[in-house]
Amino acid sequence: MRVCHDSSGNLAVALLLAGALYIIFSPRSISDPISDILHNGNTLQPLKNVEFPADELGEVLDSAAAGNNKTVIIAVVNRAYVEEVEGGRTMLDLLLESFWEGEGTLPLLDHLLVVAADQMAYDRCRFRRLHCYKMDTEGVDMEGEKVYMSADFIEMMWRRTHLLLDVLHRGYHLLFTDIDVMWLRNPFFRLSNNGSMDMQISVDRNSLEAGHLINTGFYHVRSNNRTISLFQKWYDMRLNSTSMKEQDVLKKILDSGFFNQLGVNVGFLNTTEFSGFCQDSPDMGAVTTVHANCCRHIPPKIFDLTLVLSDWKRYKASHFHNKWSRHVECEGSWNDDHYVPKP
Repeated sequence: MRVCHDSSGNLAVALLLAGALYIIFSPRSISDPISDILHNGNTLQPLKNVEFPADELGEVLDSAAAGNNKTVIIAVVNRAYVEEVEGGRTMLDLLLESFWEGEGTLPLLDHLLVVAADQMAYDRCRFRRLHCYKMDTEGVDMEGEKVYMSADFIEMMWRRTHLLLDVLHRGYHLLFTDIDVMWLRNPFFRLSNNGSMDMQISVDRNSLEAGHLINTGFYHVRSNNRTISLFQKWYDMRLNSTSMKEQDVLKKILDSGFFNQLGVNVGFLNTTEFSGFCQDSPDMGAVTTVHANCCRHIPPKIFDLTLVLSDWKRYKASHFHNKWSRHVECEGSWNDDHYVPKP
């Protein structure tokens, strides 16, 4: 019995030894990733984070509209509006100063979104610590001054319209303002806010005889199916409206009765409250905004808008000074055949 026990023990030892030798010297027929790493001297690589493209416009709209009933104020600028002219001022400087000097307008800067058409304008906006978004202008030069009714001017207006259509599609109400509009009082107190008006737009002159001379430099739009359809129709008509600026195309749509077909309720802002160089407000006690319309170039606009702010400051100080300075530089801008805009 002892012989049998010794034989069994020797057999077990032999089998264990044979198994160990097989594991050591046999080739690996099945890939073992851990063994491969150890054998090759490699190290484990960390998992990479998958990056999805950020919706930059959505993020900045959320930020600008916060606490304002999903309403955002939008202005579009390019390099020409952030470059200094004689006197060291820029158009953007004047707009921001008007928010500072206006009555009840300073808090509205929290809801102002500056849309930049080029990198320099975007950088200046960021420097001012505003809400900023760089518009896609691929294939088009949007940097220099775009003279009124030039091909580049018209293209820039259509790019702007497309962006605003996108904003409406996202469910945001908007108040669009040209950069050459001075905000002297809070316009939301003068606009209809009961939801009955889909669109409220400024005019160049109060003139029932000539129809509504709309101006797309200042308007409020509520986001709904009617206004989205209107803006889509407006933008689509650019293809059959060559050499026409977007304001003229919208006027054509208005005169055609398409607003009524869509059921769009539109209001027209009178020039007593929403004034401009085409027709001054006769009442500084009521004026809300002043637009440098009926003016062709940027330097004359800056000169005459600077006078507007001076007039406004004097009025605030005394409430007796209630006469606007003449817009001499803008009046003469239409006859300046030697003006060369910066490229």
